[in-house]
Amino acid sequence: MQSSQALKWLSEEYFDLNGFHVDVLEKPPTPLEFSRLVHISRPVLIKGDPVGFKAAPNPGLWTDEYLAETMGSRSISVAVTPNGRADAITTGPDEKLYFAEPCVESMTMSDLLAKLSDHKRGSSENSETYYLQSQNGNLYSSRFFEGMDDPSEFEPLRRGVPSEISWCSQALDRTPDAVNIWIGDEKSVTSIHSDPYENVYTVIRGEKHFTLLPPTEGWCLKERTYPHATYVRNIDTCQLRLEPSPKEVAPVRWSSVADPQLPGSLSDKAHPIHVVVKSGETLYLPAGWWHHVQQSGKTIALNYWYDIEMRGMAWVLLSFLRNVKEVPSGNEDDMDTKDQENTID
Repeated sequence: MQSSQALKWLSEEYFDLNGFHVDVLEKPPTPLEFSRLVHISRPVLIKGDPVGFKAAPNPGLWTDEYLAETMGSRSISVAVTPNGRADAITTGPDEKLYFAEPCVESMTMSDLLAKLSDHKRGSSENSETYYLQSQNGNLYSSRFFEGMDDPSEFEPLRRGVPSEISWCSQALDRTPDAVNIWIGDEKSVTSIHSDPYENVYTVIRGEKHFTLLPPTEGWCLKERTYPHATYVRNIDTCQLRLEPSPKEVAPVRWSSVADPQLPGSLSDKAHPIHVVVKSGETLYLPAGWWHHVQQSGKTIALNYWYDIEMRGMAWVLLSFLRNVKEVPSGNEDDMDTKDQENTID
């Protein structure tokens, strides 16, 4: 059996056994219950204050006023793009496709919230998209749990955010590798990708709309390699432009599917799952699951990344599913015959 046929067989077998079903828990799981969920490796929607906000300031108080007053004049790092698609495939000035990272600018929390409100009011003064997505432990990093805490731009918000989730840490026998805060609006879209973390994602305000695919369906996302680029601010015009990185910067492997929700964007053999996570709800997203994320209105969310267990079969299988075939270039001019033969569509 050819590798492409084997991958399609595997994804169909997985779907036959699991279907589109997503479990919903009305209250947080016990550590034992969560360890079983991790073993099954299926997304779960959890209600009932799963993160433990009852021991912290009420998440309902996370208003613009609370955020602005708590953060004061501190500078925070905010991603800025012309189209709301940071870390996504974009056409460059030379008509080539690039993996584009956002321009990162410093501003106060009040400035960010005002820009998001301008979008809601339909202001045309600034059509750019702003998204607080700095990641990598912008609230708590792994060093926090090692007693070597790194400075956080969001230090004042920590008193309202538990540093870990007790039932999750106990089940996995480890502390989070990173805890992040995300603030944006409907103009920001997270392109489809997968992470090597057990992800516990909770929404404080607004709604997050997830399109999910299991690791067995990565073959239909048409991963390619793209040269790297970054949005930069033009000194003369103040407009954003895409600047290709030096050739020594390694190409980035990324899905060429811009929006998996559009008709025809995925193979008819794919089985996407759609989940809406509302304020006060939490999504457990297992390591390796593909996810595309949109949001409704001004949205605030937190996520806890826990390292995947490297022993056993899980990590080996995830690596196999992504590396069974060579990944061609995303720019046709760079593709040779061998690349095209190794493409799975």
